[in-house]
Amino acid sequence: MARMTAADAAVHVLRKEGIDVAFGLPGAAINPFYAAMRRVGGVDHVLARHVEGASHMAEGYTRTKPGNIGVCIGTSGPAGTDMITGLYSASADSIPILCITGQAPTGKLHKEDFQAVDIKAIAGPVTKWAITVMEAAQVPRAFQQAFHLMRSGRPGPVLIDLPIDVQMTEIEFDPDTYEPLPVYKPAATRVQIEKALTMLNESERPLLVAGGGIINADAAAELQEFAELTGVPVIPTLMGWGTVPDDHPLMAGMVGLQTSHRYGNATMLESDFVIGIGNRWANRHTGNLETYTEGRTFVHVDIEPTQIGRIFGPDYGIVSDAKAALALFIEVAKEWKAAGRLKDRSAWAESCQERKRTMLRKTHFDDVPVKPQRVYEEMNKVFGRDTRYVSTIGLSQIAGAQFLHVYGARHWINCGQAGPLGWTIPAALGVCRADPDANVVALSGDYDFQFMIEELAVGAQFKLPYIHVLVNNAYLGLIRQAQRGFDMDYCVQLSFENINCEEINGYGVDHVSVVEGLGCKALRVTKPDDIAPALRKAQELAQEHRVPVVVEVILERVTNIAMGTDLGGINEFEALAENLEDAPSSIAALT
Repeated sequence: MARMTAADAAVHVLRKEGIDVAFGLPGAAINPFYAAMRRVGGVDHVLARHVEGASHMAEGYTRTKPGNIGVCIGTSGPAGTDMITGLYSASADSIPILCITGQAPTGKLHKEDFQAVDIKAIAGPVTKWAITVMEAAQVPRAFQQAFHLMRSGRPGPVLIDLPIDVQMTEIEFDPDTYEPLPVYKPAATRVQIEKALTMLNESERPLLVAGGGIINADAAAELQEFAELTGVPVIPTLMGWGTVPDDHPLMAGMVGLQTSHRYGNATMLESDFVIGIGNRWANRHTGNLETYTEGRTFVHVDIEPTQIGRIFGPDYGIVSDAKAALALFIEVAKEWKAAGRLKDRSAWAESCQERKRTMLRKTHFDDVPVKPQRVYEEMNKVFGRDTRYVSTIGLSQIAGAQFLHVYGARHWINCGQAGPLGWTIPAALGVCRADPDANVVALSGDYDFQFMIEELAVGAQFKLPYIHVLVNNAYLGLIRQAQRGFDMDYCVQLSFENINCEEINGYGVDHVSVVEGLGCKALRVTKPDDIAPALRKAQELAQEHRVPVVVEVILERVTNIAMGTDLGGINEFEALAENLEDAPSSIAALT
Protein backbone atom coordinates (compact mmCIF):
# COMPACT_ATOMS: atom_id res chain seq x y z
CA MET A 1 0.00 0.00 0.00
CA ALA A 2 1.12 3.52 -0.69
CA ARG A 3 1.56 5.90 2.24
CA MET A 4 0.68 9.55 1.67
CA THR A 5 -1.01 12.50 3.30
CA ALA A 6 -4.80 12.58 3.36
CA ALA A 7 -4.64 15.64 1.11
CA ASP A 8 -2.56 13.70 -1.43
CA ALA A 9 -5.14 10.91 -1.36
CA ALA A 10 -7.94 13.42 -1.94
CA VAL A 11 -6.20 14.82 -5.03
CA HIS A 12 -5.71 11.31 -6.38
CA VAL A 13 -9.46 10.73 -5.96
CA LEU A 14 -10.23 13.96 -7.81
CA ARG A 15 -8.15 12.78 -10.74
CA LYS A 16 -9.72 9.31 -10.74
CA GLU A 17 -13.17 10.92 -10.75
CA GLY A 18 -12.27 12.88 -13.87
CA ILE A 19 -11.35 16.27 -12.39
CA ASP A 20 -8.61 18.16 -14.21
CA VAL A 21 -9.26 21.76 -13.12
CA ALA A 22 -10.31 23.57 -9.95
CA PHE A 23 -11.28 27.17 -9.25
CA GLY A 24 -10.32 28.80 -5.97
CA LEU A 25 -8.07 30.78 -3.67
CA PRO A 26 -5.35 29.34 -1.42
CA GLY A 27 -5.08 30.26 2.25
CA ALA A 28 -3.37 29.11 5.42
CA ALA A 29 -5.87 26.40 6.37
CA ILE A 30 -6.06 24.90 2.88
CA ASN A 31 -2.39 25.21 1.92
CA PRO A 32 -1.71 21.50 2.61
CA PHE A 33 -4.31 20.65 -0.03
CA TYR A 34 -2.69 23.06 -2.49
CA ALA A 35 0.69 21.49 -1.70
CA ALA A 36 -0.85 18.11 -2.54
CA MET A 37 -2.19 19.42 -5.85
CA ARG A 38 1.31 20.65 -6.65
CA ARG A 39 2.90 17.31 -5.71
CA VAL A 40 0.41 14.99 -7.34
CA GLY A 41 -0.25 17.12 -10.42
CA GLY A 42 -2.96 16.68 -13.01
CA VAL A 43 -5.39 19.24 -11.61
CA ASP A 44 -5.02 22.68 -13.15
CA HIS A 45 -6.06 25.72 -11.10
CA VAL A 46 -7.79 28.99 -11.96
CA LEU A 47 -7.18 31.67 -9.35
CA ALA A 48 -10.38 33.60 -8.64
CA ARG A 49 -10.51 37.05 -7.06
CA HIS A 50 -13.39 36.16 -4.71
CA VAL A 51 -14.39 32.75 -3.37
CA GLU A 52 -18.02 33.28 -4.34
CA GLY A 53 -16.69 33.93 -7.83
CA ALA A 54 -14.86 30.60 -7.70
CA SER A 55 -18.07 28.79 -6.80
CA HIS A 56 -19.91 30.37 -9.74
CA MET A 57 -17.00 29.49 -12.05
CA ALA A 58 -17.44 25.90 -10.91
CA GLU A 59 -21.16 26.17 -11.71
CA GLY A 60 -20.47 27.50 -15.20
CA TYR A 61 -17.97 24.70 -15.74
CA THR A 62 -20.48 22.02 -14.72
CA ARG A 63 -23.32 23.46 -16.77
CA THR A 64 -21.32 23.53 -20.00
CA LYS A 65 -20.83 19.84 -20.80
CA PRO A 66 -22.49 16.56 -19.78
CA GLY A 67 -20.53 14.82 -17.04
CA ASN A 68 -18.63 17.91 -15.91
CA ILE A 69 -18.30 18.57 -12.19
CA GLY A 70 -16.85 21.92 -11.18
CA VAL A 71 -14.60 22.07 -8.14
CA CYS A 72 -13.96 25.18 -6.05
CA ILE A 73 -11.49 25.48 -3.20
CA GLY A 74 -11.11 27.96 -0.36
CA THR A 75 -9.59 28.32 3.05
CA SER A 76 -11.35 28.30 6.42
CA GLY A 77 -13.92 30.76 7.77
CA PRO A 78 -15.14 33.38 5.29
CA ALA A 79 -14.03 31.35 2.27
CA GLY A 80 -16.65 28.75 3.11
CA THR A 81 -19.34 31.29 3.90
CA ASP A 82 -18.55 33.08 0.62
CA MET A 83 -19.27 29.80 -1.19
CA ILE A 84 -22.77 29.48 0.24
CA THR A 85 -24.39 31.52 -2.54
CA GLY A 86 -22.79 29.26 -5.15
CA LEU A 87 -23.93 26.18 -3.26
CA TYR A 88 -27.47 27.55 -3.02
CA SER A 89 -27.48 28.39 -6.72
CA ALA A 90 -26.21 24.93 -7.64
CA SER A 91 -28.60 23.15 -5.30
CA ALA A 92 -31.62 25.06 -6.58
CA ASP A 93 -30.84 24.17 -10.21
CA SER A 94 -29.70 20.56 -9.56
CA ILE A 95 -26.09 21.33 -10.50
CA PRO A 96 -23.28 19.20 -9.03
CA ILE A 97 -20.28 21.18 -7.78
CA LEU A 98 -17.77 20.18 -5.13
CA CYS A 99 -16.68 22.83 -2.63
CA ILE A 100 -13.57 22.06 -0.59
CA THR A 101 -12.69 24.20 2.44
CA GLY A 102 -9.85 24.28 4.89
CA GLN A 103 -10.61 24.29 8.58
CA ALA A 104 -8.96 24.97 11.93
CA PRO A 105 -7.25 22.00 13.62
CA THR A 106 -9.62 19.40 15.04
CA GLY A 107 -8.46 20.10 18.58
CA LYS A 108 -9.41 23.77 18.30
CA LEU A 109 -12.79 23.65 16.60
CA HIS A 110 -14.54 24.18 19.92
CA LYS A 111 -12.22 27.00 21.03
CA GLU A 112 -13.36 29.77 18.67
CA ASP A 113 -10.07 29.51 16.84
CA PHE A 114 -9.19 32.03 14.13
CA GLN A 115 -11.54 31.55 11.14
CA ALA A 116 -13.06 28.43 12.66
CA VAL A 117 -16.73 28.27 11.70
CA ASP A 118 -19.16 25.36 11.55
CA ILE A 119 -19.38 25.45 7.78
CA LYS A 120 -20.93 21.98 7.73
CA ALA A 121 -23.98 23.29 9.58
CA ILE A 122 -24.15 26.46 7.51
CA ALA A 123 -23.91 24.60 4.18
CA GLY A 124 -26.23 21.75 5.13
CA PRO A 125 -29.51 23.24 3.83
CA VAL A 126 -28.04 24.08 0.40
CA THR A 127 -26.11 20.87 -0.33
CA LYS A 128 -26.82 17.18 -0.82
CA TRP A 129 -24.14 16.53 1.81
CA ALA A 130 -21.83 18.67 3.91
CA ILE A 131 -19.18 17.12 6.14
CA THR A 132 -16.22 18.12 8.27
CA VAL A 133 -13.90 15.11 8.02
CA MET A 134 -12.43 14.48 11.48
CA GLU A 135 -10.42 11.33 10.71
CA ALA A 136 -7.68 11.40 8.09
CA ALA A 137 -8.34 7.80 6.98
CA GLN A 138 -11.86 8.83 5.97
CA VAL A 139 -10.77 11.57 3.58
CA PRO A 140 -10.50 9.57 0.33
CA ARG A 141 -13.80 7.79 1.09
CA ALA A 142 -15.51 11.10 1.85
CA PHE A 143 -14.47 12.31 -1.60
CA GLN A 144 -15.63 9.03 -3.14
CA GLN A 145 -19.02 9.40 -1.46
CA ALA A 146 -19.22 13.02 -2.57
CA PHE A 147 -18.97 12.11 -6.24
CA HIS A 148 -21.43 9.26 -5.79
CA LEU A 149 -23.98 11.61 -4.24
CA MET A 150 -23.45 14.42 -6.73
CA ARG A 151 -24.11 12.09 -9.67
CA SER A 152 -26.90 9.94 -8.21
CA GLY A 153 -30.60 10.79 -8.26
CA ARG A 154 -31.27 14.50 -8.49
CA PRO A 155 -27.80 16.04 -9.01
CA GLY A 156 -26.56 18.62 -6.54
CA PRO A 157 -23.57 20.10 -4.72
CA VAL A 158 -21.45 18.77 -1.85
CA LEU A 159 -19.12 20.54 0.60
CA ILE A 160 -16.13 18.78 2.18
CA ASP A 161 -14.46 20.62 5.05
CA LEU A 162 -10.90 19.54 5.91
CA PRO A 163 -9.20 20.51 9.19
CA ILE A 164 -5.57 21.37 8.54
CA ASP A 165 -4.21 18.60 10.73
CA VAL A 166 -6.40 16.04 8.97
CA GLN A 167 -5.05 17.16 5.60
CA MET A 168 -1.45 16.67 6.77
CA THR A 169 -1.86 13.28 8.48
CA GLU A 170 -0.38 10.32 6.62
CA ILE A 171 -2.65 7.41 5.69
CA GLU A 172 -2.56 4.24 3.64
CA PHE A 173 -4.24 4.61 0.25
CA ASP A 174 -3.83 2.86 -3.11
CA PRO A 175 -4.87 5.21 -5.93
CA ASP A 176 -4.08 2.66 -8.64
CA THR A 177 -6.98 0.39 -7.66
CA TYR A 178 -9.46 3.15 -6.82
CA GLU A 179 -12.79 3.04 -8.67
CA PRO A 180 -15.73 5.47 -8.57
CA LEU A 181 -18.91 4.14 -6.99
CA PRO A 182 -21.79 3.10 -9.27
CA VAL A 183 -24.28 5.90 -9.90
CA TYR A 184 -27.92 5.39 -8.96
CA LYS A 185 -30.67 6.81 -11.18
CA PRO A 186 -34.31 5.68 -10.99
CA ALA A 187 -35.87 4.51 -14.26
CA ALA A 188 -39.46 4.37 -15.47
CA THR A 189 -41.11 1.04 -16.21
CA ARG A 190 -42.81 0.09 -19.45
CA VAL A 191 -46.24 -0.08 -17.82
CA GLN A 192 -45.80 3.50 -16.54
CA ILE A 193 -44.82 4.77 -19.97
CA GLU A 194 -47.74 2.97 -21.61
CA LYS A 195 -50.15 4.57 -19.15
CA ALA A 196 -48.73 8.05 -19.86
CA LEU A 197 -48.95 7.48 -23.63
CA THR A 198 -52.51 6.25 -23.27
CA MET A 199 -53.38 9.51 -21.53
CA LEU A 200 -51.56 11.42 -24.28
CA ASN A 201 -53.57 9.57 -26.93
CA GLU A 202 -56.82 10.57 -25.26
CA SER A 203 -55.98 14.28 -25.56
CA GLU A 204 -56.55 16.65 -28.47
CA ARG A 205 -54.05 19.45 -27.86
CA PRO A 206 -51.04 17.99 -26.00
CA LEU A 207 -47.75 19.62 -25.07
CA LEU A 208 -44.38 18.45 -23.76
CA VAL A 209 -42.89 20.73 -21.09
CA ALA A 210 -39.12 20.20 -21.19
CA GLY A 211 -37.28 21.11 -18.00
CA GLY A 212 -33.65 21.44 -16.99
CA GLY A 213 -33.62 17.79 -15.92
CA ILE A 214 -33.52 16.85 -19.60
CA ILE A 215 -30.34 18.87 -20.05
CA ASN A 216 -28.84 17.46 -16.82
CA ALA A 217 -29.55 13.95 -18.15
CA ASP A 218 -28.06 14.78 -21.57
CA ALA A 219 -31.39 13.75 -23.10
CA ALA A 220 -32.17 16.62 -25.50
CA ALA A 221 -31.76 14.36 -28.53
CA GLU A 222 -34.21 11.86 -27.04
CA LEU A 223 -36.71 14.61 -26.22
CA GLN A 224 -36.59 15.87 -29.80
CA GLU A 225 -36.96 12.34 -31.21
CA PHE A 226 -39.97 11.66 -28.99
CA ALA A 227 -41.60 14.94 -29.99
CA GLU A 228 -41.07 14.19 -33.67
CA LEU A 229 -42.41 10.62 -33.32
CA THR A 230 -45.62 11.81 -31.68
CA GLY A 231 -45.89 15.21 -33.38
CA VAL A 232 -46.40 16.88 -29.98
CA PRO A 233 -45.17 20.50 -29.67
CA VAL A 234 -42.57 21.33 -27.03
CA ILE A 235 -42.62 24.11 -24.42
CA PRO A 236 -39.15 24.40 -22.83
CA THR A 237 -38.82 25.96 -19.42
CA LEU A 238 -36.13 28.60 -18.97
CA MET A 239 -33.79 25.90 -17.64
CA GLY A 240 -34.75 23.58 -20.49
CA TRP A 241 -34.32 26.17 -23.24
CA GLY A 242 -32.33 24.62 -26.07
CA THR A 243 -33.67 21.08 -25.69
CA VAL A 244 -35.19 21.71 -29.11
CA PRO A 245 -33.86 24.45 -31.41
CA ASP A 246 -35.91 27.63 -31.45
CA ASP A 247 -36.56 27.23 -35.17
CA HIS A 248 -37.74 23.61 -34.91
CA PRO A 249 -41.32 23.23 -36.21
CA LEU A 250 -42.37 21.67 -32.90
CA MET A 251 -40.80 24.37 -30.71
CA ALA A 252 -43.92 26.15 -29.44
CA GLY A 253 -42.29 28.88 -27.33
CA MET A 254 -41.56 29.45 -23.67
CA VAL A 255 -44.27 29.93 -21.07
CA GLY A 256 -44.23 32.11 -17.99
CA LEU A 257 -44.75 35.40 -16.27
CA GLN A 258 -41.48 36.96 -17.44
CA THR A 259 -39.10 34.83 -19.53
CA SER A 260 -41.74 33.80 -22.05
CA HIS A 261 -43.10 34.33 -25.52
CA ARG A 262 -46.58 35.64 -26.26
CA TYR A 263 -47.16 32.67 -28.52
CA GLY A 264 -45.91 30.23 -25.88
CA ASN A 265 -48.37 31.48 -23.28
CA ALA A 266 -51.21 31.45 -25.80
CA THR A 267 -50.42 27.87 -26.80
CA MET A 268 -50.32 26.71 -23.18
CA LEU A 269 -53.76 28.22 -22.59
CA GLU A 270 -55.08 26.39 -25.68
CA SER A 271 -53.71 22.99 -24.57
CA ASP A 272 -55.61 20.21 -22.83
CA PHE A 273 -52.79 17.82 -21.82
CA VAL A 274 -49.20 18.31 -20.61
CA ILE A 275 -46.34 15.89 -20.00
CA GLY A 276 -43.70 17.65 -17.90
CA ILE A 277 -40.28 15.97 -17.98
CA GLY A 278 -37.46 17.07 -15.66
CA ASN A 279 -39.22 20.29 -14.65
CA ARG A 280 -40.41 21.58 -11.28
CA TRP A 281 -43.42 23.78 -12.19
CA ALA A 282 -41.58 26.89 -11.00
CA ASN A 283 -43.87 29.77 -10.05
CA ARG A 284 -42.45 32.11 -12.71
CA HIS A 285 -43.29 29.46 -15.29
CA THR A 286 -46.80 28.65 -14.06
CA GLY A 287 -48.03 31.92 -12.58
CA ASN A 288 -51.46 31.52 -11.04
CA LEU A 289 -51.90 27.77 -10.67
CA GLU A 290 -55.64 27.87 -11.25
CA THR A 291 -55.12 29.42 -14.68
CA TYR A 292 -52.20 27.11 -15.47
CA THR A 293 -53.96 23.87 -14.58
CA GLU A 294 -57.60 24.60 -15.47
CA GLY A 295 -58.91 22.28 -18.16
CA ARG A 296 -55.65 20.36 -18.46
CA THR A 297 -54.49 16.86 -17.53
CA PHE A 298 -50.91 16.55 -16.30
CA VAL A 299 -48.27 13.83 -16.27
CA HIS A 300 -45.09 14.66 -14.36
CA VAL A 301 -41.81 12.78 -14.85
CA ASP A 302 -39.01 13.67 -12.43
CA ILE A 303 -35.92 12.01 -10.99
CA GLU A 304 -36.74 13.20 -7.46
CA PRO A 305 -39.78 11.52 -5.89
CA THR A 306 -40.61 14.45 -3.62
CA GLN A 307 -40.80 16.85 -6.59
CA ILE A 308 -43.94 15.11 -7.83
CA GLY A 309 -46.87 16.82 -6.15
CA ARG A 310 -44.74 19.56 -4.58
CA ILE A 311 -46.44 22.40 -6.49
CA PHE A 312 -49.67 20.73 -7.55
CA GLY A 313 -50.82 17.14 -7.77
CA PRO A 314 -50.46 15.80 -11.33
CA ASP A 315 -52.96 13.33 -12.71
CA TYR A 316 -50.11 10.84 -13.03
CA GLY A 317 -46.51 10.85 -11.76
CA ILE A 318 -43.46 8.85 -12.82
CA VAL A 319 -40.19 8.82 -10.87
CA SER A 320 -37.42 8.48 -13.42
CA ASP A 321 -34.26 9.91 -14.83
CA ALA A 322 -35.28 11.91 -17.91
CA LYS A 323 -33.03 9.98 -20.30
CA ALA A 324 -34.29 6.60 -19.09
CA ALA A 325 -37.93 7.71 -19.33
CA LEU A 326 -37.49 9.18 -22.81
CA ALA A 327 -35.75 6.03 -24.07
CA LEU A 328 -38.86 4.05 -23.10
CA PHE A 329 -41.21 6.73 -24.45
CA ILE A 330 -39.43 6.43 -27.80
CA GLU A 331 -39.51 2.63 -27.77
CA VAL A 332 -43.23 2.42 -27.05
CA ALA A 333 -44.12 5.33 -29.35
CA LYS A 334 -42.32 3.64 -32.26
CA GLU A 335 -44.31 0.45 -31.67
CA TRP A 336 -47.59 2.34 -31.43
CA LYS A 337 -46.84 4.43 -34.50
CA ALA A 338 -46.04 1.32 -36.54
CA ALA A 339 -49.36 -0.14 -35.39
CA GLY A 340 -51.23 3.06 -36.29
CA ARG A 341 -52.13 3.79 -32.66
CA LEU A 342 -50.78 7.37 -32.45
CA LYS A 343 -52.99 10.32 -33.34
CA ASP A 344 -52.11 12.75 -36.11
CA ARG A 345 -51.11 15.99 -34.36
CA SER A 346 -50.25 18.02 -37.49
CA ALA A 347 -53.24 20.39 -37.27
CA TRP A 348 -52.49 21.20 -33.62
CA ALA A 349 -48.79 21.67 -34.34
CA GLU A 350 -49.62 24.01 -37.25
CA SER A 351 -51.89 26.12 -35.04
CA CYS A 352 -48.97 26.48 -32.60
CA GLN A 353 -46.71 27.60 -35.45
CA GLU A 354 -49.30 30.12 -36.63
CA ARG A 355 -49.22 31.75 -33.21
CA LYS A 356 -45.41 31.67 -33.36
CA ARG A 357 -45.53 33.54 -36.69
CA THR A 358 -48.00 36.21 -35.62
CA MET A 359 -47.87 36.85 -31.85
CA LEU A 360 -44.64 38.85 -31.74
CA ARG A 361 -43.24 41.72 -29.71
CA LYS A 362 -41.66 44.66 -31.45
CA THR A 363 -37.87 44.97 -31.41
CA HIS A 364 -37.08 47.45 -34.16
CA PHE A 365 -36.86 50.79 -32.37
CA ASP A 366 -34.61 53.61 -33.56
CA ASP A 367 -34.77 55.63 -30.33
CA VAL A 368 -31.77 57.31 -28.73
CA PRO A 369 -31.04 56.48 -25.95
CA VAL A 370 -31.39 52.90 -27.12
CA LYS A 371 -34.43 50.81 -26.26
CA PRO A 372 -33.31 47.41 -24.93
CA GLN A 373 -35.38 45.41 -27.44
CA ARG A 374 -33.13 46.70 -30.22
CA VAL A 375 -30.05 45.28 -28.48
CA TYR A 376 -31.38 41.71 -28.69
CA GLU A 377 -32.44 42.22 -32.29
CA GLU A 378 -28.85 43.10 -33.17
CA MET A 379 -27.45 40.24 -31.07
CA ASN A 380 -29.60 37.79 -33.05
CA LYS A 381 -28.18 39.19 -36.28
CA VAL A 382 -24.53 39.03 -35.22
CA PHE A 383 -24.19 35.93 -33.06
CA GLY A 384 -24.46 32.52 -34.68
CA ARG A 385 -26.37 29.34 -33.91
CA ASP A 386 -23.46 27.95 -31.88
CA THR A 387 -23.45 30.83 -29.36
CA ARG A 388 -23.50 29.89 -25.67
CA TYR A 389 -25.38 32.61 -23.79
CA VAL A 390 -24.76 33.15 -20.06
CA SER A 391 -27.04 35.25 -17.84
CA THR A 392 -28.56 35.33 -14.39
CA ILE A 393 -31.31 37.82 -13.45
CA GLY A 394 -32.84 41.22 -14.08
CA LEU A 395 -34.68 42.95 -16.90
CA SER A 396 -31.71 42.15 -19.15
CA GLN A 397 -32.14 38.41 -18.62
CA ILE A 398 -35.93 38.57 -18.90
CA ALA A 399 -35.81 40.54 -22.15
CA GLY A 400 -32.99 38.32 -23.41
CA ALA A 401 -35.18 35.25 -22.93
CA GLN A 402 -38.06 36.98 -24.71
CA PHE A 403 -36.03 38.01 -27.76
CA LEU A 404 -32.84 35.95 -28.17
CA HIS A 405 -32.65 32.58 -29.93
CA VAL A 406 -31.13 29.37 -28.60
CA TYR A 407 -30.47 26.39 -30.83
CA GLY A 408 -28.89 23.74 -28.62
CA ALA A 409 -28.81 22.24 -25.15
CA ARG A 410 -26.42 24.05 -22.77
CA HIS A 411 -26.43 27.07 -25.07
CA TRP A 412 -28.52 29.03 -22.57
CA ILE A 413 -26.59 28.83 -19.30
CA ASN A 414 -28.68 30.55 -16.70
CA CYS A 415 -28.92 30.61 -12.94
CA GLY A 416 -32.61 29.87 -12.53
CA GLN A 417 -34.07 29.57 -9.07
CA ALA A 418 -31.53 31.51 -6.99
CA GLY A 419 -30.71 34.36 -9.38
CA PRO A 420 -27.78 35.91 -7.50
CA LEU A 421 -26.52 39.21 -8.86
CA GLY A 422 -22.89 38.97 -9.92
CA TRP A 423 -23.22 35.39 -11.15
CA THR A 424 -22.78 36.12 -14.85
CA ILE A 425 -19.10 37.09 -15.10
CA PRO A 426 -17.63 34.18 -13.10
CA ALA A 427 -20.08 31.67 -14.61
CA ALA A 428 -19.07 32.82 -18.11
CA LEU A 429 -15.42 32.29 -17.21
CA GLY A 430 -16.26 28.76 -16.04
CA VAL A 431 -17.99 28.13 -19.36
CA CYS A 432 -14.93 29.38 -21.26
CA ARG A 433 -12.65 27.10 -19.23
CA ALA A 434 -14.90 24.12 -19.90
CA ASP A 435 -15.17 24.80 -23.64
CA PRO A 436 -12.26 26.98 -24.82
CA ASP A 437 -13.46 26.90 -28.43
CA ALA A 438 -17.01 28.04 -27.66
CA ASN A 439 -18.48 31.36 -28.72
CA VAL A 440 -19.54 32.59 -25.29
CA VAL A 441 -21.71 35.69 -24.91
CA ALA A 442 -22.70 36.93 -21.47
CA LEU A 443 -25.59 39.29 -20.82
CA SER A 444 -25.88 41.61 -17.81
CA GLY A 445 -27.54 44.72 -16.59
CA ASP A 446 -25.28 47.26 -14.92
CA TYR A 447 -25.95 46.09 -11.36
CA ASP A 448 -25.28 42.40 -12.00
CA PHE A 449 -22.13 43.47 -13.83
CA GLN A 450 -20.86 45.58 -10.92
CA PHE A 451 -21.36 42.87 -8.28
CA MET A 452 -18.36 40.71 -9.25
CA ILE A 453 -16.64 42.84 -11.86
CA GLU A 454 -13.25 42.01 -10.35
CA GLU A 455 -13.46 38.49 -11.82
CA LEU A 456 -12.79 39.97 -15.27
CA ALA A 457 -9.15 40.04 -14.20
CA VAL A 458 -9.30 36.23 -14.06
CA GLY A 459 -10.33 36.19 -17.71
CA ALA A 460 -7.39 38.45 -18.58
CA GLN A 461 -4.87 36.44 -16.53
CA PHE A 462 -5.94 33.01 -17.73
CA LYS A 463 -6.81 33.98 -21.32
CA LEU A 464 -10.53 33.20 -21.19
CA PRO A 465 -12.04 35.31 -24.00
CA TYR A 466 -15.75 35.94 -24.29
CA ILE A 467 -18.07 38.83 -25.16
CA HIS A 468 -20.06 40.50 -22.40
CA VAL A 469 -23.06 42.56 -23.51
CA LEU A 470 -23.71 45.12 -20.79
CA VAL A 471 -27.02 46.95 -21.05
CA ASN A 472 -26.73 50.04 -18.87
CA ASN A 473 -29.70 52.11 -17.73
CA ALA A 474 -28.11 53.11 -14.39
CA TYR A 475 -31.03 51.54 -12.54
CA LEU A 476 -32.01 48.45 -10.62
CA GLY A 477 -34.45 48.00 -13.46
CA LEU A 478 -36.34 44.90 -12.36
CA ILE A 479 -36.73 46.18 -8.80
CA ARG A 480 -37.77 49.60 -10.09
CA GLN A 481 -40.44 47.96 -12.23
CA ALA A 482 -41.63 45.89 -9.25
CA GLN A 483 -41.86 49.08 -7.17
CA ARG A 484 -44.54 50.41 -9.51
CA GLY A 485 -46.99 48.37 -7.46
CA PHE A 486 -45.96 50.38 -4.39
CA ASP A 487 -46.12 53.70 -6.24
CA MET A 488 -42.46 54.44 -5.61
CA ASP A 489 -39.04 54.69 -7.22
CA TYR A 490 -36.91 54.32 -4.11
CA CYS A 491 -33.25 53.41 -3.58
CA VAL A 492 -32.93 51.86 -7.05
CA GLN A 493 -31.11 54.57 -9.02
CA LEU A 494 -27.43 53.96 -9.81
CA SER A 495 -26.98 57.25 -11.66
CA PHE A 496 -24.63 59.99 -10.53
CA GLU A 497 -22.40 62.58 -12.16
CA ASN A 498 -19.02 60.91 -12.54
CA ILE A 499 -16.40 63.64 -12.08
CA ASN A 500 -13.92 61.57 -14.10
CA CYS A 501 -16.17 60.78 -17.04
CA GLU A 502 -18.53 63.54 -18.13
CA GLU A 503 -19.23 61.78 -21.44
CA ILE A 504 -21.53 59.20 -19.86
CA ASN A 505 -23.95 62.00 -18.89
CA GLY A 506 -24.86 61.04 -15.36
CA TYR A 507 -24.94 57.25 -15.86
CA GLY A 508 -22.50 56.84 -12.97
CA VAL A 509 -19.82 54.19 -13.23
CA ASP A 510 -17.38 54.43 -16.14
CA HIS A 511 -17.46 50.74 -16.99
CA VAL A 512 -15.06 51.12 -19.90
CA SER A 513 -12.27 52.46 -17.68
CA VAL A 514 -12.88 49.83 -15.00
CA VAL A 515 -12.87 46.99 -17.53
CA GLU A 516 -9.68 48.25 -19.14
CA GLY A 517 -8.10 48.63 -15.72
CA LEU A 518 -8.76 44.93 -15.12
CA GLY A 519 -6.85 43.99 -18.27
CA CYS A 520 -9.77 43.51 -20.65
CA LYS A 521 -11.20 45.38 -23.63
CA ALA A 522 -14.37 47.49 -23.71
CA LEU A 523 -16.52 49.40 -26.20
CA ARG A 524 -19.35 51.84 -25.49
CA VAL A 525 -22.37 52.26 -27.78
CA THR A 526 -24.98 55.01 -27.62
CA LYS A 527 -26.83 54.64 -30.95
CA PRO A 528 -28.79 51.63 -32.21
CA ASP A 529 -27.10 51.49 -35.61
CA ASP A 530 -23.71 51.17 -33.87
CA ILE A 531 -24.61 48.04 -31.89
CA ALA A 532 -23.92 45.43 -34.58
CA PRO A 533 -20.56 46.95 -35.64
CA ALA A 534 -19.49 47.05 -31.98
CA LEU A 535 -20.44 43.40 -31.47
CA ARG A 536 -18.43 42.40 -34.54
CA LYS A 537 -15.47 44.49 -33.35
CA ALA A 538 -15.72 42.77 -29.98
CA GLN A 539 -15.44 39.39 -31.69
CA GLU A 540 -12.26 40.55 -33.39
CA LEU A 541 -10.77 41.92 -30.15
CA ALA A 542 -11.57 38.76 -28.21
CA GLN A 543 -9.81 36.63 -30.81
CA GLU A 544 -6.83 38.96 -31.07
CA HIS A 545 -6.18 39.54 -27.37
CA ARG A 546 -7.75 36.39 -25.80
CA VAL A 547 -9.44 38.39 -23.03
CA PRO A 548 -13.06 39.22 -22.17
CA VAL A 549 -14.47 42.08 -24.24
CA VAL A 550 -17.32 44.18 -22.86
CA VAL A 551 -19.79 45.96 -25.13
CA GLU A 552 -21.69 48.51 -23.07
CA VAL A 553 -24.91 49.82 -24.59
CA ILE A 554 -26.33 52.96 -23.00
CA LEU A 555 -30.06 52.41 -22.71
CA GLU A 556 -32.98 54.67 -22.03
CA ARG A 557 -33.34 55.06 -18.26
CA VAL A 558 -36.81 53.52 -17.88
CA THR A 559 -38.20 50.56 -19.79
CA ASN A 560 -40.94 48.24 -18.59
CA ILE A 561 -40.47 44.72 -19.94
CA ALA A 562 -43.55 42.54 -20.51
CA MET A 563 -44.57 40.53 -17.44
CA GLY A 564 -47.50 39.80 -15.15
CA THR A 565 -48.85 37.46 -12.48
CA ASP A 566 -51.09 35.26 -14.63
CA LEU A 567 -50.53 33.62 -18.02
CA GLY A 568 -53.76 35.15 -19.24
CA GLY A 569 -52.87 38.65 -18.09
CA ILE A 570 -49.32 39.57 -19.12
CA ASN A 571 -48.82 43.33 -19.29
CA GLU A 572 -47.39 44.36 -22.65
CA PHE A 573 -45.89 47.77 -21.93
CA GLU A 574 -44.41 48.34 -25.38
CA ALA A 575 -45.89 48.25 -28.87
CA LEU A 576 -46.50 44.82 -30.35
CA ALA A 577 -45.19 43.85 -33.77
CA GLU A 578 -47.65 44.55 -36.55
CA ASN A 579 -45.50 42.88 -39.21
CA LEU A 580 -42.13 41.17 -39.56
CA GLU A 581 -40.42 44.52 -40.19
CA ASP A 582 -41.21 45.34 -36.54
CA ALA A 583 -39.42 42.15 -35.44
CA PRO A 584 -36.82 41.51 -38.16
CA SER A 585 -34.73 39.03 -36.17
CA SER A 586 -37.62 37.00 -34.74
CA ILE A 587 -37.74 33.29 -35.54
CA ALA A 588 -40.69 34.00 -37.84
CA ALA A 589 -38.60 36.48 -39.83
CA LEU A 590 -35.55 34.21 -39.98
CA THR A 591 -37.32 31.04 -41.16
